[in-house]
Amino acid sequence: MAKIFIYPATSLILSDLVSRHGHTPLSSAVAIRERIQTAGLESLPLQITPEEPKKGLKWAAVEVPAGVRGRMSLYGPQIEQCEAAIIINDADLAFGCMGCARTNELIKFLLRQKDIPKLDLNYPKNEEEGVQFVAAIKRFLGELKKREDTK
Repeated sequence: MAKIFIYPATSLILSDLVSRHGHTPLSSAVAIRERIQTAGLESLPLQITPEEPKKGLKWAAVEVPAGVRGRMSLYGPQIEQCEAAIIINDADLAFGCMGCARTNELIKFLLRQKDIPKLDLNYPKNEEEGVQFVAAIKRFLGELKKREDTK
């Protein structure tokens, strides 16, 4: 099945929906898990090494704050390998706060530039929109599965 980058990448709700439909979610939880399970990590509470901001230079210029570069060292490789993306705009903080507006803008820019199937939705404001929101995601994931099956 498809590797799907989810935005906000901290959304466990989106990760769960993607997994339930047989696809692989690409999110910060996955990237951080890989880092904390890797031997030799010196700063566990930060889950980052001094090399991470340097790796982030591939996606963000040297003038960009180190925090953006550090985050991009997590998200950049996932954006490169993703085969589809779900982008949720104006999400409630409880849905998955990303913590850095500049990183968020860069992630959405990179995803929108990539020639992959994308679902771009606004976060629902009421129950009716919530039902339509989940239905649109399920439909998108189903279409991806059909596309994979025909290949």
